[in-house]
Parts: sequence; C-alpha cells; structure tokens
Amino acid sequence: MPTTVLIVDDDPVQRRLLEAMIRRFGYEPIVAESGEAGLRIMTGEAGERIDAIVLDLVMPEIDGIAMLEKLREAGVETPVIVQTAHGSIETVVTAMRAGAFDFVVKPVGAERLQVSIQNAMRVDILEDEIRRMRRRADGTLTFRDLASESPDMGRVIRLAERAAKSNIPVLIEGESGTGKEVLARAIQGSGDRRGKPFVTVNCGAIPENLVESTLFGHEKGSFTGATDKHVGKFVEASGGTLFLDEIGELPLDAQVKLLRAIQEGEVDPVGGKKSVRVDIRLISATNKSLLDLVKQGRFREDLYYRLNVFPMTLPPLRARREDVPSLAMSFVARFSAEEGKRVRRIAPDAMKLLVNYAWPGNVRQLENALFRAVVLADGDELTVAEFPQIAAQVEGYGVEIPPAPVFAETGTAQAPLKEIVRVEVHDPYALSLVQEDGEIRSLEMLEAEIIRFALRHYRGHMSEVSRRLGIGRSTLYRKLKEFGLEEEAA
Repeated sequence: MPTTVLIVDDDPVQRRLLEAMIRRFGYEPIVAESGEAGLRIMTGEAGERIDAIVLDLVMPEIDGIAMLEKLREAGVETPVIVQTAHGSIETVVTAMRAGAFDFVVKPVGAERLQVSIQNAMRVDILEDEIRRMRRRADGTLTFRDLASESPDMGRVIRLAERAAKSNIPVLIEGESGTGKEVLARAIQGSGDRRGKPFVTVNCGAIPENLVESTLFGHEKGSFTGATDKHVGKFVEASGGTLFLDEIGELPLDAQVKLLRAIQEGEVDPVGGKKSVRVDIRLISATNKSLLDLVKQGRFREDLYYRLNVFPMTLPPLRARREDVPSLAMSFVARFSAEEGKRVRRIAPDAMKLLVNYAWPGNVRQLENALFRAVVLADGDELTVAEFPQIAAQVEGYGVEIPPAPVFAETGTAQAPLKEIVRVEVHDPYALSLVQEDGEIRSLEMLEAEIIRFALRHYRGHMSEVSRRLGIGRSTLYRKLKEFGLEEEAA
C-alpha cells in the first residue's frame, strides 16, 4: 500500500505543484481545498490511511492553526508539515505548539519537502510502535494494531472481532511465531475486559509436577518447598483473560482438573480446603492439531470440545507476504531507538529479499533478523549485506555452484576425488586502489568513483552529497561536469 499524503491548501496553483511533487516522490496525494474539507477527511474513514499532511497555514474560515488544534482535539496523531509564505519565528512557534511536526516556507523545494515527509514518516512509525507497546502493556491492544494487507489475515481479524464481543472460549491455531498471543491480546483489548488482567501461561514450559500448582495455586506447606501461599494463574486472571499457550503440551491428569475449572468456574488449590470462584475469559493456542492429539490419546476429547468452541487459524508469514514491509519497518523503528542507531530505511533490494524469503519461523524470525541487521548496520540504511543468512537461502542472492563437468564418452558427471570450495567475500563499500592491469588508479579516477558512490548512496540529494563530501555545491557541480557524471546526478 503506497504512502498517502493529504494536501490542504486553498490555492489551486500550490495544490497542483504539491500534488505533482508528491507523485514524483512515489507517494499517493489526496487534495483538500480548505481546512474544513481536510478535517472531514481526517476524521472520517479515509483518515486512517493518511500517513502525513502538508498543511497551509493561511486559509479562510478554518486556517492551519485552527485545523491543527481540531486534529489534536479529535485525537488524530498523523504528522503534519505546515507551510506558509510568512516564516516568522512567532508563526513557527505557534504552529509547533499546536502540534506541527515540521515547518517549510513557500515556495518549498522538492528536496526539502521530500526530506521533511520522510522524517515525519520515520518518526510516526516509531511513535506508533511506542503507542502499540504501551497499549499491549495496558491490556488495551486493539485490532487496529493488527492492520494487515493480507486477505487471509483480514478474515482472521474479522472472526476475532466477532469473538471479542462475547465471552466465548477461543482456540487459536497456527505455526510458532505467527503472533497468536498478539491476536489474543487484541481480542481482550476490544472486548468488555479491556484493561483488565491478561495472564499468559506457556503450558509446555511448566514442569509436570508443578502444573497443578501453577494453574490453580497451593496453600503454604501443602508440599515440600511450598513455603508460601500461591494463588495460581486462574485466580490472577480473575476478571480478565487467561491465555493458555501450547495447550496441547498439558499433561492428561492436569487436563481433567482444567476441564472442571472451565465447567464449574472454580479451582481447587493444592492443599486447600475449599474451592475458589474465578471469572475468566479463556483463550487457548496451539501449534499442533488438537484433533490429531485426541486421536492419539494424548488430549482429552471432552476438553477439546470445551476449548474448540470458536476456532481460528493464523496464516504463516509466507502466506501473507504483503505484511512483510510494514512489519519490517516497525521493527526497524523500534530496534533503532532501543540500540541508539540511526537506521531509517531498508534498501529496495533488501526489502525484496525479505518479501521473497519463506520465513519458516514466521514473524518472530523476521523480528530477530531485523534486530541483528540493525545491530550490524553502520549507515542509515539496511542493505542485503545485513542479511547474509537470509540471502544465502533465496534464489538470486546466494552463491551459484557450477555444475560438475560431464564426460563426453559416457555422458556421466565427473565426480572429483576432492572438492575444494573457495568463497570470496567482497565488501560492497570497498574502493579498489588497483586497476585490472595491476597499476595504481589515479587520484582523478578515485575521486570520480567516490562522487559516483555518494550520488547513489544519498539518492541524488545534492545538498547531502556536498555536505558529506565536505565540498561546496558549486564545486560539486563543477566536478560532475568534469568527470561526466551529470546524467547520474539527474
């Protein structure tokens, strides 16, 4: 889904200029002729797909400052770049206090506007990730946090939205790492138990002799090592949601007591003299087929039917590749902030690599791959070089091994007695000092190569190229002409 930018300006000439620039950047522009029209778009359904706003400050009726204030009152957090012909300090301060992200003066240059929009997008991704993490901690995660471009994932979300409106037991099936717990949190955050306790239990990680105590609690002195009273996960989750992950790993004897707890709405602590009433919303998850476990005698059939009231299956990441770019950018924003890095984007060829990879470990594997890439990155962009293990497994990115020679007489492949594999690793950023004939390259050739690399690295942004190379723009343009690089800079 392309980045969408809303243009709010009462001047038709300015609107056309901005629209043409934004299309040239590769974004999708939406135009509003007044502040009132812009507010209608942002507070309606179309507002959810707006990624940034370019707003004129001086307009009749609802001007830019008034629109900023109304957007803030409506809880709209889309970044806003304001522009005006009068760039006084007072105007800038007023706009920033009203919630503007950046300020540009008319007529704004294409390079300046593009950088401003890119910065706004990066900050918005990071802030959105922070807000999502805060909602997750508060138990208020919603289905808007699971926005997906995949039809299969969309069907799962629509099912989950229906389940959230009731207290029906839910069973989420799916491969490891697909995000079953995140979906469970969204179900809670969209229902009546929003903001209430959300208690997670990994049934496969509990020692078999402690399953009953962990789930239902125990009294002090009820067994060796029980030095204190423990209420158990059911009581902890009372009033909220209990999420039983990997439910298929639960021992058979514990399954009997779990069935009673679900049926009766009460638990019996180990060593306790009376039952304890609990009020929970139960959501279970498994990466195995519970029906197959039932047939194998490893899972109780009556418990299966108690849990499998509202089943849904999360698709693996390879079946929803449309979501890889947005997931990858959200992970980059989070890890860049956590690691103190300045990674801002993923190179197109690297993003293509991520989309084409099968991701057997699903979203969790993608998250870990991005974490490693951000830690390894030296610049502000992730390239294929930061994903060596992934590139080695995707066709077109790895090393091709030539076929074995064939004997003309027999037509059979020659099997070498000893195979020696040499892998030569090239640093994509290394600059060769020697020509093919073995002679040293001239300073002029090296200077031209450095400028050519800088033009590619900074996407032809001349101000950034000249600043990073430490030369003036006039000198840069002269050298471009001197070295015949003018077409590459265009």
